[in-house]
Amino acid sequence: MTVAEPLLPVVSVPILGRRPPDLAAVGRVKAWAADLFGLPDAAALIVTELRCAEAGCPDVETVIAVLGEPGRARRHKLLKPVAEVTRDDVRSLAARGTHG
Repeated sequence: MTVAEPLLPVVSVPILGRRPPDLAAVGRVKAWAADLFGLPDAAALIVTELRCAEAGCPDVETVIAVLGEPGRARRHKLLKPVAEVTRDDVRSLAARGTHG
């Protein structure tokens, strides 16, 4: 999978006192996912950290979304901030073929 550089610089600004995502960690997780999921060059890969204030959902989760594969899209969730995601976490998702 080829990871293209953004056309515009990425600016990470805290919103309402929340810390911005760790862009280095996002890049690391994206590279691990592309490698461990064996993605074709045509696949689009999105790694994002989401916050939730609703009862019953984790405060922060990392979502890895794979789009553009022939016939399917996949979404994987890890219940931790992106900075805490390890290569082994991503390997586990790839081995299970987990869809969140």
